[in-house]
Amino acid sequence: MATAPSLDTKLNPLVGDARPLSDWLTTFPLILGVIDPYTHESGWLLDTFARIFHHFGGSDARVSWLVTSNEDGAKKFLGPLAEQYLTFSDPDRTMVKNLELDTLPALVVIKQDGSIVAAAEGWDPATWRPVTEMLASLTHWSRPTIPSDGDPVPYPGTPALGT
Repeated sequence: MATAPSLDTKLNPLVGDARPLSDWLTTFPLILGVIDPYTHESGWLLDTFARIFHHFGGSDARVSWLVTSNEDGAKKFLGPLAEQYLTFSDPDRTMVKNLELDTLPALVVIKQDGSIVAAAEGWDPATWRPVTEMLASLTHWSRPTIPSDGDPVPYPGTPALGT
């Protein structure tokens, strides 16, 4: 279960300098699509994440990837999605550890005060739907359909800190 991370945790964007989490939360809540590019399970959800990110892209939320690799690995895994959405690299899984995630992929919403609004780990539409509903309520935005055509069947994901 995700827990509120330290606001001092550095997030390293693919473009620009690393800054503490608090700097990324000044105006909007942060949506993190947390993925492990070394597993098939994270790859199976790229289109689902992109659909959710696109849906909330115009809302009062900042959508972003958190990729558990270096910058080159994140760019290679995400392709054009790395440029379309804010992307953070987390090769040492520092943010993943601070969030206390057990399983990836994960969808995490962090409010401006650093608290976790909602989170889901692995892929199960029944657990992701409440996260997007909470985010829609928080941002006064519409809710995306979860699951949608093309989404994979539920699966448990992989260990967040490796095996």
